Formats: sequence, structure tokens, C-alpha cells
Amino acid sequence: MKTIQPRKQHKMLLDAPSHIRSKLFSAPLSPTLSETHKTSSIPVRTGDTVRIMRGDKKGVEGKVTKVDRKKYRLFVEGITRERVDGTAIQVPIHPSKVMITSLNLDDKWRRESLKAEAPKEAEKQAEAPKEERKKRKPRKAAPKKEKTPRKRRTKKSEENKEGGAETG
Repeated sequence: MKTIQPRKQHKMLLDAPSHIRSKLFSAPLSPTLSETHKTSSIPVRTGDTVRIMRGDKKGVEGKVTKVDRKKYRLFVEGITRERVDGTAIQVPIHPSKVMITSLNLDDKWRRESLKAEAPKEAEKQAEAPKEERKKRKPRKAAPKKEKTPRKRRTKKSEENKEGGAETG
């Protein structure tokens, strides 16, 4: 986001189109998954197994049953709360508060996107040792020119020029 004003950030978040909302639904991968897929985070989908990292239910692991992109919340299997009348409802969790431990790779597009990210990381690692590059030589400072005082134009100097031509 380009703005730092909270009200504008909040408005941009709530007015975001679906293709941007899906990117904002990213959660970090577990260390083992991040090594295998060569990426640190990926958007959460239904069917992924996540571990809750913050809040009362910290440490609980479960499968994502529902993703609510409108309210930026996801629902995990087994995470429920009882209402006053005794009915159980699922607790909404923000995607930034979870860590993905197992991916749902049923979708062909998701598998392909994970494969496409791996070569990019390999290219970055191959480019990393850039010590062989020639170091830039420091620029030589140009010799300073002496400033000559400027002649000011005044009415007297203009009159002298005109008058000097007539007298003689």
C-alpha cells in the first residue's frame, strides 16, 4: 500500500477486489514445507492443514473447512465455541495467525504455481555470489574553478557604455 494513513489502509483492505484478497490470505509455511517448495508463504485454501500460532487455541492443528474472503477469516475443523443457548459455532481465525503444515495439492494450478516458484529461488541463489564483479572505482573530484565576480548591470553602467561612445 502506498499510504500510511490507517483509515485509507483500512478502506483499501475492505474495498480490495477478489484477486488481491486471495494474495492477502497468505500464511507462512512450516519450515519443512518451505524447504521443499522453496517459498516462505502461500495463500490458504480449504483442505490445507494449519497450526494456530496465536490466541487461546495456540498450538491446535486442524484442517481448514471454510475460507471467508469477505471478512478475511478462515475456519478450522475442531475449533468451536458454545453459544449461550448451547449450540456450537466455528471460531473465525485470521490467516496471519496460522502456519500451514500440510498443503492441499488437489488443484493442478496450485501444483504448477509451486513448481514455478522453485526455479526462481534457484536463480536467485545462483546469482548470490557476486564477489567476482569488478568493484567500482571512486570518481575523481573535478578541479574547482575559481569564481570570478559578476559584473552587475546598473543604470550607470549602461549610461557609461552609451556615453563612452559619444565622448571621445
